[in-house]
Amino acid sequence: MELSSFLASVFDPSPLQDICVGINDPKNAVFVNGKFCKDPSLTVAEDFFYQGLKNPGDTQNLVGSNVTFVTVEQFP
Repeated sequence: MELSSFLASVFDPSPLQDICVGINDPKNAVFVNGKFCKDPSLTVAEDFFYQGLKNPGDTQNLVGSNVTFVTVEQFP
């Protein structure tokens, strides 16, 4: 019987930015994926509050669930 071992190591030399808090002033922004984003080191919890998530969605469907899509353009 032959035993073999396989070791794989992968990494992304240019990792994606995890967050993008959209801002309108490109002077103080980081440009990511076509959007001007707030510098990640300056983000605060209030940047991630979206008023629309408090509204219940329609779950009267085959799977009994609803997904609320939110993009960077919908945050203040």
